[in-house]
Amino acid sequence: MARYYRADSGQNRPVSTEITGYAIGALVYLTRLTGDQRYLGRALAAARFLVRDAWHASLATMPFETDPPALSYFFDCGIVVRGLLAAWRTAHSEEFLDCAVALGRSMARDFRAVDGWHPILALPGKTPVERDAASWSRMPGCYQLKSAMAWWDLSRATGDTAFRELYQESLDPALANSASFLPDAGGSIKTMDRLHAYLYFLEGLMPVAEDTRCAQALAGGIHQVSCLLRQIEPEFARADVYAQLLRIRILADAAAAEPLDREAAAAEARALVEFQSASADQRIDGGYWFGRRNGTNLPHVNPVSTAFAIEALDLWERPAGATEPGRPLI
Repeated sequence: MARYYRADSGQNRPVSTEITGYAIGALVYLTRLTGDQRYLGRALAAARFLVRDAWHASLATMPFETDPPALSYFFDCGIVVRGLLAAWRTAHSEEFLDCAVALGRSMARDFRAVDGWHPILALPGKTPVERDAASWSRMPGCYQLKSAMAWWDLSRATGDTAFRELYQESLDPALANSASFLPDAGGSIKTMDRLHAYLYFLEGLMPVAEDTRCAQALAGGIHQVSCLLRQIEPEFARADVYAQLLRIRILADAAAAEPLDREAAAAEARALVEFQSASADQRIDGGYWFGRRNGTNLPHVNPVSTAFAIEALDLWERPAGATEPGRPLI
């Protein structure tokens, strides 16, 4: 799966292992939602690509992109693990589970740092890439908790409590970092990008949403993101932020961590739908534009925005009380 599609130039960006991991989760979700086995076929093909082509066996790691395999991201590796587990739970193919376990172990071994987890490693030496405080994705932070959910899921899949301990080890640093993560000193545009990352942190809390600290962080975080989104959206808005906020509202309500503000959620659902493309061009028809600047859509359709929107709007359209407590599936 390409990182995104440039509708203005008609070109896909390079294949991304992270985005492929997200796509697997979305395609499995669509299989369950519709019963259409074509989605499952594509999900399994994507999982086989990750295991057989993208996985770097000699280094025991998953590169960010395969051509060339120059970098590996902690966050991306966790998303790949979760995608492979989604395929394994559906098709029961041991090669998917085996690769997910090996990648989960390499995350713990290779990315460990004195202050949490290195965000990026250079390959083949697996040396930490220089950090950049001006870019959240080049720093460790609370957003990494979503990737750490891969360890929670691996523990459930294998019964190995060491994986769950790795998730728990990630929880306290994430809670501590979250207090200073928003807003971005660079202004409103960068703050909108950080809302996307901060919502990853809120999603990462879902396995332990019953914990008092985590429930409080969910409640406060939902309110903070909602306020900042309303302030910034006339200038810049991202489809994935609306989708992530809508679904975390619904999941937090189902987990009894924070009651659902139905009026705010309805507004977010309406705003999210406006990002969906309707076009004679089948490459973008039905997909979701990445974002909007001053009322104009940015010229690329984003597979992750589309995946998050699928889940968020499905959860929103279910009858009240029909959502089971749990983690975001995608």
